Parts: sequence; C-alpha cells; structure tokens
Amino acid sequence: MENFQQVILEASKNKLVMVDFWADWCEPCKQLMPVLEKLANEFSDRVTLAKIDCDAQQQLAAQFGIRSLPTVAFFKDGQPVDGFAGVEPESAIRARIEAQIPGPGEDLLQQAQDLLQQEQFQDAYAVAKQAYDLQPDNAVVKLTLADAACSVGRIEQTEELLQQIGLVDQDSYYQHVSSKLELAKQAADSPELRALQEQVAEQPDNLALKLELAGKLYQAQRMEEALEAAFSVLRSDFNFANARKQTLDMLNGLPKGDPLAAKYRRLLYSMMY
Repeated sequence: MENFQQVILEASKNKLVMVDFWADWCEPCKQLMPVLEKLANEFSDRVTLAKIDCDAQQQLAAQFGIRSLPTVAFFKDGQPVDGFAGVEPESAIRARIEAQIPGPGEDLLQQAQDLLQQEQFQDAYAVAKQAYDLQPDNAVVKLTLADAACSVGRIEQTEELLQQIGLVDQDSYYQHVSSKLELAKQAADSPELRALQEQVAEQPDNLALKLELAGKLYQAQRMEEALEAAFSVLRSDFNFANARKQTLDMLNGLPKGDPLAAKYRRLLYSMMY
C-alpha cells in the first residue's frame, strides 16, 4: 500500500508496469514468476515488474478484484491495458508486452517525423534511415524516409521508395510526398541546366564543362547525377583541376547514413589506392 501509487500509477507513465499477483502457497505462481522476471529483465528499459503478495496485501488484492492466482495485469499511463489469469507461455506474454511498448524502430520513426516538422532535414534523413534499416517493410517508415530523402535532394531514392508503396498504403501522406517530389523535380530542371547538359553531350571530352555540370546538378539537389558527372571526370583524369576536392565536398554534404555517400566514397577510395 505504501508505494502502490508511485510504482503502479506514476511509473506506468514512463514504462509499462507488469503487476504479478501471487501467493507463497500457489504453485502456478512459482512457475510463472521466473518467466515474468526474465521478460522484465529483457525489456528492462521499457518494462517494470511489480509483485503483490496477495496474502500480505489482501487490501490491494481486493481493490483489484483478484479472484484467482496467479493473475497478471499490465498498466500504462496509469491505466490497466491488458492482463491474464493463470499461466501463459513465455511467447504469449512477450507478445502482450510487445503490443504495448514501442519498438526501437517506432521511437526512431517518431523522432524522424518530429525533425521533419522542425525542417531539420539532414538529421531527419539520418534518423529515418536508421528506422528503415530496422523496419524496411513498414510503409510509414518508407514514406518518412522518402519525405526526408526528397527534402535533402535524394530525388532518385525518393522515387524508388515511392514505387515500393502498395495501393493500400497510398494515403494522404503518400500523396503529400509524391507532390513534393514533383515540385522538386521541376525545380531541379532549369533551362540553364538543360543547356549545360546539351553542351556536355556535344563536347564529351571537355572535363571543365563536366565538372561545372556536376556542380550545377549538385546545387539543383540532383545528387546521384552530380556524383556521376564528377566521377566521369575523375575516371578520365584523377588529378584534373579541383575535381577530387569538389567530389569530396559533395560526399561530405550528403546526410549521415545516405547509402549514396557510402557507395561513392568506396569508389573514390578504390581509385585513390
């Protein structure tokens, strides 16, 4: 009774509290308790195990209306959210716990969405990519990464991610990201850029022109095309002008976790060594 309010009602605002009602004479209780302790230890950052000895705490047992032992109740935000009487297998109890607590991918997803709202796009991309690595089949995670990718100029990656979204998941958020992508593509296709691309097509051996095109593509946030243009210069002449520095600057400007950066960084190092 002394810490019931603190442990079960207050603590459940930060963690899922799993309450085990038991008694010393109850053999099934003794069978269940080690399973609960194991799971509480496994999920220690998100779950607390509270034990109530119903013989010693008859008032609490009566307050909860306990009619049989063992009984397990789950509390979240000060409210009971699940429970069972008797002994359940570990897998079933684990499923009950996982249904009530966010996984690491969900935490990252929420963080990425908050960063997008704050227009911290580079950080949002890095966090969304971590969430995607944990839950690559989650449509909301894909859309969040696509949103962040579009915001940092990863047009090609945005298109790839949107193509993976099935009809059933093409909701208002999907439409928002699709519209954002179309606007980004329009903004990235200026007459000046098209004219420069035509000049490069007419003068494929003009490395200075290619390097200029790489810079313009990067400014237009057409990252993959920009890197391809820069690397075509390096393949022709690895020491041409400031091509290496410009390429490294491009790579360093990509958000943390961008697979494009890893791909082209490996390529650059293979050319250097």
